[in-house]
Amino acid sequence: MNPSSPLEQNLDPQNWDAMRALGHRMVDDMMTYLETLRERPVWQPMADEAREFLHQPPPMTPTTPEAVYAEFTENILPYPLGNIHPRFWGWVIGTGTPMGALAEMLAATMNPNLGGGDHAANQVELQVIEWFKTLFDFPAEASGILTSGGSMANTLGLTVARNIAAEFDIRHEGLSAAPRTMRFYASTEAHSSVKKAAEMLGLGSDHLRLIPVDENFEMIIPELEKAIAEDRAAGYYPFAVVGNAGTVNTGAVDDLEAIADICQREKLWFHVDGAFGALVALSPELKPMVKGMERADSLAFDLHKWLYIPIEVGCVLVRREPDHFNAFATRASYLASHERGAAGGTHWFSDYGIQLSRGFRALKVWMSVREHGIEKYGQVIAQNVAQTAYLAQLVDAALELERLAPVPMNIVCFRYVVPGMDDEALNTFNKELLMRLHESGVALPTYTVLKGKYVIRVAHVNHRSRREDFDLLVETVVKIGNELKEAMGVGA
Repeated sequence: MNPSSPLEQNLDPQNWDAMRALGHRMVDDMMTYLETLRERPVWQPMADEAREFLHQPPPMTPTTPEAVYAEFTENILPYPLGNIHPRFWGWVIGTGTPMGALAEMLAATMNPNLGGGDHAANQVELQVIEWFKTLFDFPAEASGILTSGGSMANTLGLTVARNIAAEFDIRHEGLSAAPRTMRFYASTEAHSSVKKAAEMLGLGSDHLRLIPVDENFEMIIPELEKAIAEDRAAGYYPFAVVGNAGTVNTGAVDDLEAIADICQREKLWFHVDGAFGALVALSPELKPMVKGMERADSLAFDLHKWLYIPIEVGCVLVRREPDHFNAFATRASYLASHERGAAGGTHWFSDYGIQLSRGFRALKVWMSVREHGIEKYGQVIAQNVAQTAYLAQLVDAALELERLAPVPMNIVCFRYVVPGMDDEALNTFNKELLMRLHESGVALPTYTVLKGKYVIRVAHVNHRSRREDFDLLVETVVKIGNELKEAMGVGA
């Protein structure tokens, strides 16, 4: 060793016993944090001191691990979004579980890259994919990949659709070589990620044709058929249809069987956005709600929503593995697989998506499903649907509240009504009511707009909720609404 060389460094602890003790403390603290959720508000605004703390310049010198953890517990932990709380029903955000959290630690400790190679983590993801192919009645020869979430799953599924359905070699020639403008179809209730996919794939959102919905917010099938015929006659090239298995606004399910029939007849790719709704297939009593989903050419769904896995993990399944592979596969010399060694393995996930660097998302899914079993997941999903129906009954029974959409699955949309107040004023009123509800810390639904009406929207994918939580929600909404009405001097 050259005595003039600087001492070589690494980032491991200087004191492993101290780090081990801190790790034990973190686990104990987080288990207590989860165990005592009901004792805290769902959400609270960040203290000014915490915001200021998180606007510091980069630290140039070390801080002890114990001090870093103290900074976390003081400035970050008290101010969550709230989605792990029993009375969080905002957007469609899942809750996570203790086992899922521990699995994240194990995955981060192993820290593998699931782009490819011959190692156990790849096999875990392959097994998870096989499980969901079976559960969703996809063929054995189907393919799949875990993603960051439903938005990326939709994008990957539609990428396969575009690349496989194109009338030319789109991967090499690009869209400028298209002999006809490509178009695809979804309902007006389709998730925003479908529109983003149209833009990212170079198709343009103008060529995502949105089909009207009926009073149940389901795609009007004759309007779809009419649109396809019109576009063919006008010289466009229809190539795909997106069906909804649970719309984000109301939980509506399109007639997937009818859409599958149309796609089969018209030779179109059938993509299903099942972000949360696909998971009802785990409940034998609810599975008929998504009949036809098993006929999809590609299916996107989220495991961090209604499977309660910690964020982030979604999935896309593709009916024919060669379609999936041919849409993405490419190999540089430094990524060539070998017959033996760490560069072996017959399945490289980098050939089935856009990521080469991929985290070990599969472990938290694998460990969670092993812990609880599919039957229990189906039971809890069915419980959520029953609780949502109970909430709908509470809303219907409250004279001050109005429900504005059917409740086919796990979403309830309602508003507080002030007699004599028009829709524009009611929109402003209900927005203020919702903000006060959030600030109360009692419950956290979110919002949407249905036919121009601002509504409070409960999307229930929470395994910790009890019926008493929905009683409290309705009581609190009515109470805040009454106080706000009195303060405004209206509706007397």
